[in-house]
Amino acid sequence: MTDLEAALRGAVRGEVGFDVTSRALTTMDASNYRRVPLGVVAPRDADDVAAVLAVCRERGVPVVARGGGTSIAGQATGTGVVLDFTRHMNRLVSLDPGARTAVVQPGLVLDRLQEAAAPHGLRFGPDPSTHSRCTLGGMIGNNACGSHSVAWGTTADSVRELTVLTAAGRRLGLGPDWAGAPEGLRELVDGDLARLRTGFPDLPRRISGYALDALLPERGADVARSFCGSEGTLGVLTEAVVRLVEAPRARALAVLGYADEAGAAEAAAGLLPLGPLTVEGMAVDLVPSTRGLPRGGAWLFVETGGDTEAEARARAEAVVRAADVVDALVVTDPAGQRTLWRVREDASGTATRMPDGSEAWPGWEDCAVPPARLGAYLRDFRGLLSAHGLRGTPYGHFGDGCIHVRIDFDLLTAAGVARFRRFSQELADVVVAHGGSLSGEHGDGQARAELLPRMYGEETVALFERAKAVWDPDDLLNPGMLVRPAPLDSNLRFSVLPREPVHVAFGYPADGGDFSAAVRRCVGVAKCRTTSAAGSSVMCPSFRATGAEEHSTRGRARLLHEMLAGELVTDGWRSTEVRDALDLCLSCKGCRSDCPVEVDMATYKAEFLHHHYAGRRRPAAHYAMGWLPVWLRWAARARLAPVVNALSAVRPLAAVVKRLGGIARERDVPRLAGETFSRWWRRRGGPVGDGALVVLWPDTFTEHLSPSVGRAAVRVLEAAGLRVVLPPTLGGRALADGRTRSPAALAAVRRGRVCCGLTYVSTGQLDRARAVMRRTLDLMAPVLETSAPVVVLEPSCAAALRTDLPELLHDDPRAARLAARVVTFAEALERCAPDWTPPALDVPAVGQTHCHQHAVLGDAADRRLREAAGLTGELSGGCCGLAGNFGFEAGHHEVSVACAEDQLLPAVREAPRGAVVLADGFSCRTQLEQLAGVRGRHLAEVLAEGLEGGPEGLGRSRKR
Repeated sequence: MTDLEAALRGAVRGEVGFDVTSRALTTMDASNYRRVPLGVVAPRDADDVAAVLAVCRERGVPVVARGGGTSIAGQATGTGVVLDFTRHMNRLVSLDPGARTAVVQPGLVLDRLQEAAAPHGLRFGPDPSTHSRCTLGGMIGNNACGSHSVAWGTTADSVRELTVLTAAGRRLGLGPDWAGAPEGLRELVDGDLARLRTGFPDLPRRISGYALDALLPERGADVARSFCGSEGTLGVLTEAVVRLVEAPRARALAVLGYADEAGAAEAAAGLLPLGPLTVEGMAVDLVPSTRGLPRGGAWLFVETGGDTEAEARARAEAVVRAADVVDALVVTDPAGQRTLWRVREDASGTATRMPDGSEAWPGWEDCAVPPARLGAYLRDFRGLLSAHGLRGTPYGHFGDGCIHVRIDFDLLTAAGVARFRRFSQELADVVVAHGGSLSGEHGDGQARAELLPRMYGEETVALFERAKAVWDPDDLLNPGMLVRPAPLDSNLRFSVLPREPVHVAFGYPADGGDFSAAVRRCVGVAKCRTTSAAGSSVMCPSFRATGAEEHSTRGRARLLHEMLAGELVTDGWRSTEVRDALDLCLSCKGCRSDCPVEVDMATYKAEFLHHHYAGRRRPAAHYAMGWLPVWLRWAARARLAPVVNALSAVRPLAAVVKRLGGIARERDVPRLAGETFSRWWRRRGGPVGDGALVVLWPDTFTEHLSPSVGRAAVRVLEAAGLRVVLPPTLGGRALADGRTRSPAALAAVRRGRVCCGLTYVSTGQLDRARAVMRRTLDLMAPVLETSAPVVVLEPSCAAALRTDLPELLHDDPRAARLAARVVTFAEALERCAPDWTPPALDVPAVGQTHCHQHAVLGDAADRRLREAAGLTGELSGGCCGLAGNFGFEAGHHEVSVACAEDQLLPAVREAPRGAVVLADGFSCRTQLEQLAGVRGRHLAEVLAEGLEGGPEGLGRSRKR
């Protein structure tokens, strides 16, 4: 323990982290920059903050305040001690609806304030797209704005009073009329009034530099307002009194389609006199799908408000009439509006990939010009991009003249970094020529502070330095930001990554086979750090359960980045820090779909475990549950199901087995089926009918643990007129008929059954997974000679076949062919029996869309099938928390239960009487049974029961 760490531990009540994990998690924010801190402190209160400042001041150690860590310009990184306010100083202290004010701590997430204000018809005006994870302290530090700034301004416009601590330990209460001003600040302003009155651009989004002009006497000498946007360089915020605004009772969203980005930009300023709440713009390159959008190549999102829906709609329609558009759409339905706004909010992530999949980076994320100059500025901006051979798609706050863009800079080579510098210098001149600000929202940080003399001139920048010296004479607070900055091309986070490809097992097709590129996908926007899953989203259940950064997708990606860098995490694939962070990853794959840049932590986890345990003994659970298909097959062949079930009911014996197998003692061992699905199939006599052929995949869970699902699926598929076969049956017949002479296929049929390899993948036993998958491909060779779809009932197995199979066996073309054949139960009915009508059940349904189905397969066909059968209601999002082997492993039970309590269990408890509980995954059904005593059903079972006897008896049932 260093002297600094020991002193901090003795001085503060909050957590002090000088360990590798704590430091690795805070080396980066959402920018291009990386700095390695000495340690991290999570203060419990203002006294803790004062103690940290005292210890660091005595030793000359810098201090950096950090909120959600989503800063774009690098200002949330530092080499000293980082203060993490999100753990403890995250409360809403009070809310006064009459005065329309709230008292907040710096670590309070914006959405929590909005939720508290909403019942009073109030809200905080600024709302960045990161509203679900950004903190009020970070917003004040960067003077954040968001999409509603045309109506309610910037954070500085919403601040009344600030309580701050200076580096010297003084507590100041900042406000108007010089309240709380440190000694010497008034004299500095009085000595340069002319410069302050003439040297600052007049535009709504001028964020760059210090807001010293807020201290002018005609502007009320507002010290709190001047402090906003100072990026933690002047003092440390401990509490704030903020203003709230009245929220419109109703809103409408007009989406205006234009031929191109230039047309949208030119039109934006002309809509401002109509009093919109937002005027946001984006182009087609950033839209994953134009479905639901009006025709056009670019769009303006213009929100209007009113006391009634009719009033809001009328204002939106007035906007449409005033706009010269290709096409337009007005949406008043709140759900429809949320869907459209997600398209815009996700742009901060989707913009990090060009349409061809190549990488793009921040750095010139939020320049702002007068709104009337936006079209001209964008033309010059496009010309500069072209001159440097760069690409980027602008989007953002067109009504405020503020543009976000990610550019395909090459930040990996010396030549690319040099071009990045030249482009930055030239673009700064273009922004200034249009009367703009280098930063229009996210602050200067390291990305733009070096270029401030081009905007303000040397003398005004020197004035900024003098102001910094008044507040922080020893330069302890976030040094290198805003004044005396580090060069914009230093401390780049990519410089520490290996230049040669890392040897890996998966193919990473979207990243050119480069594991480093896959890890680089995480740019830090932190959508994974949300504390509640919105709608059907899944990511990130472990973070919502623990609230710890290392258990978020971003945190794990940061640790993998540092593992590859080798500076902090020095033992590579053997790292215990990375292993422990990945331990609580449920492999739910939610990040694969919910992360704007499609980080796939489940795959990264499997990859890491593969290397981490190479040549070493694994945890017992990897053998007990990773090899589950083998154990179940042996038990079935020996007809041991009754014996196993009887023994597992004896608690002392079960306890011993669970301890030896690494299984959580809180878990019941699932009962084995007395008759496997395939044995029932053979006893039944095989396929019937002569309809369209479908191959029903006998996954391990259906085969040995839930054969009733397989039987029900056969009943429904055949009722729809389809001819159902199983792979071994088809394979054996095809081989016997001589339609293939492959010795490998013949051997595979003799050896056993098909298997997707899921349990081996999830435990990182990738060599074994590949062997199983190759055997499966041999067995499926006759199937691949037909056009029959492969119906997989277990969503996790279907997802493994769709993604893990072709990515692990990327050298075998058969893998991609089989993956393309895989369909879900609902997809099979929709594609192969489009004229079939399911039984009319007409009952409500609750439950949860399987996380792998949400992330990989999609549930559109399931929704349509449920609707056709009269199963009403929406299924919840999130993850059940059992997630295959995860919830059964010792040490995971508490988190597993917390994940289930996030959405699934509350949805089931609140279900209407007689509702059907749908759960297509075996894990989901097991979790429901073990935690709630509720029987969940696969959709196939519900439809089969409807075919047998109508909707009677379909309501949910409880054990005993």
